[in-house]
Amino acid sequence: MHSLRMRLVGWLLLPLSLFVAVSAFFSWRNAATVADYVQDHDLLASAKVLSDRLIWDGDAVEASVPPAALALFASPAHDQVFLSVTGAGGTLLAGTPGFPLPAVRRLQGPDHAQWYDARIRGLPVRAVVTERAMYDVAGARAITIAVGKTTGSRDAMVRTLWWPTLGTLLLALALALVLTTLALTWELRPLVLLSRQLAQRDPLHLDFAVDTRALHTELRPVGETINQFVQQLHMHSQAQRRFIADAAHQLRTPLALQASQIEFVRHVREHRQDWDTRRADMDQFWKELHDSNRRLTAVTNQLLLLAQAEHADAHARLVPVDLGEAALHAVEQLAGLADRRRIDLGLDAAPAAPVLAEPALLGALISNLVDNALRYTPVGGRVTVSVRRTDDAVELMVDDNGPGIPPEAHARVFDRFYRLPSDSEGSGLGLAIVREVARGCGASVQLGANPHEPHGLRVTVRFVAAQAAPAAQEKPPRA
Repeated sequence: MHSLRMRLVGWLLLPLSLFVAVSAFFSWRNAATVADYVQDHDLLASAKVLSDRLIWDGDAVEASVPPAALALFASPAHDQVFLSVTGAGGTLLAGTPGFPLPAVRRLQGPDHAQWYDARIRGLPVRAVVTERAMYDVAGARAITIAVGKTTGSRDAMVRTLWWPTLGTLLLALALALVLTTLALTWELRPLVLLSRQLAQRDPLHLDFAVDTRALHTELRPVGETINQFVQQLHMHSQAQRRFIADAAHQLRTPLALQASQIEFVRHVREHRQDWDTRRADMDQFWKELHDSNRRLTAVTNQLLLLAQAEHADAHARLVPVDLGEAALHAVEQLAGLADRRRIDLGLDAAPAAPVLAEPALLGALISNLVDNALRYTPVGGRVTVSVRRTDDAVELMVDDNGPGIPPEAHARVFDRFYRLPSDSEGSGLGLAIVREVARGCGASVQLGANPHEPHGLRVTVRFVAAQAAPAAQEKPPRA
């Protein structure tokens, strides 16, 4: 069953049904006990009446059945009554021949009687047996008196006593079922209204909130969770829209430039102009086309890298990575750029500094930091990459002696496509990528002044220390 209402009704109906069944059983037991007591009392009373009617007739005992003994068994069920009066040796003095007596006779109580169940002529009967001593000059004679009655009136009495109680229990169960269903239907109305409100909302407009005041206390966390989820979706939707708009703006310029350059070549070819006389223009054209293509490729790669860093599954791919090894690899890749700019690029890394990260994204984080430092550091400057390990953290620091970043711009430089006024080459995505990768690794990024230079910038990325990866532990120490 997928219906919450039916499942809750089922959970309530199961214990209630068990309770009704147990109560009905004990009610039947009580009714049967009362009916047995009444029937057994009537049987014993009839046996006593018969015992009182035993008389001597010469040397023999005679028994007569008075109407009073049979009047005790009158009932609408038309039960059959069987009597037996036997003397010593089982001689039948009066009553039904072949009356079954108990195999083991155990007469108990002040009435000196024994009740038992038997069958006479194929009919189930309830019987009682008792004894009386008849005295004469020869001594005492034991007379056995037995009375049996079919169980029709007894069963009718059980039904009479039991059915009202059973009917009351079943009626209470039915009422509980109906009232529970109505109560659940009434109390679940807020959920139904909530589902209707959500269904009526435009999925493209995530500017709504659920009114949790109309919900029950147990349902308010659900409404609050929906509001938080919608708010996060709205923020992500807005961020994606800004991202698409900014990306389109960033890609439009190099694409437009390439289109104009291609149009220039087509124009030259159509008018059959002398290529030799236009060689200088063509060289400049090819240089501009190459630079435009390079910028377009760089922006596209950074956009893809930023999208990968923001992907939700990036958190699930974290593995122990040696931060010193990753920093060394990034420095080696950018060493050629540092040589062309005549910048002193150095590395000071502590051995065995593992952090939890996605290897490719961690390399992109370091490469973007070092690339930014090289781009803004003047010719002849210095860029130093350091890796330090503390008790519970590993820090990556990139120092340069460039112009630095004004303190009032520290918060904004992590926004997508934000560039400082002096930035003529960057796309404004480098530090945004750094922030997203650090966030996915559970790290923090901090900007500050270079403490070893009169001017410059220090970027510190603080990671949580992790256990060393097995592969990193097996590597021999680097000379």
